[in-house]
Amino acid sequence: MFSKFFISALKFIQHLYSLSAGSLLKQKPLSFFKKNIILISMANPKLFRTIDRAVFDYKMIEEGDRILLAASGGKDSTALAEYFSMRLKRPSPRFEVHAMHIATDVAPPLSPDLIKMFENWNIPLTIKTVSVLGRLKPNEKMNCWWCSTQRRTELNKFAMEEGFNKIALGHHLDDILETLLMNSLEKGILSTMPPVLKFEKYPVTMIRPLCLADLPMIIRHSEQAGYICSTCTCNFQENSARKTARSRLDRLTGGSYKLKINLFNSLKNILPEYLP
Repeated sequence: MFSKFFISALKFIQHLYSLSAGSLLKQKPLSFFKKNIILISMANPKLFRTIDRAVFDYKMIEEGDRILLAASGGKDSTALAEYFSMRLKRPSPRFEVHAMHIATDVAPPLSPDLIKMFENWNIPLTIKTVSVLGRLKPNEKMNCWWCSTQRRTELNKFAMEEGFNKIALGHHLDDILETLLMNSLEKGILSTMPPVLKFEKYPVTMIRPLCLADLPMIIRHSEQAGYICSTCTCNFQENSARKTARSRLDRLTGGSYKLKINLFNSLKNILPEYLP
């Protein structure tokens, strides 16, 4: 990523030198720099800078890590794969990334275009087919929780068998805050999906590098990168409880990224003396 940033910066400087003094003076400073700074910002987009901050704050990537990326086929995990492909080009820390997609009988297959993108990003991809419906017990109905549990089980199993010490999930800021509202309002407990979760029973740590990136930021990036049309989502992914929580979050924050981050940070800035 650094090399691309450096090259883009050089192109920008070369462009400045290519202009005559007269034409340079004729440029409107604000519009000129807005137009040309794109050369630099494309090398390190806002989403990647946000992920960098989360990775640094929570020490998600360390020397020698072997990370298994849960590739659902959606825009979130795809953006994370793109980030990892850029991050791997940095000199340190040295780590490894391998993607795994759990193909089920309730979701569309992984897009061939998406598979090609993983190849271009030099991210190895393993696809395992699991019959989620076939694992249902008699008289039980298919739901999002059951499917995600089955896929998570397969990820954990593969990670331990192949020696991966971390599993990267594509949950973003909105997912975390929606879960917070669901647990608080429906169960009366203060909990959500943490950025880093270490299991006591398993030698695997869950990391969520998108924890500081909200959904609009990811959508904008995937649209600009040109792969949002190649991603897909499961038909069972949206349940009524999460839809309600999403609506509540939107009303609570008005879609403001600053307010979402403040709500997220409030989970870390607790004043026990002012609580029941």
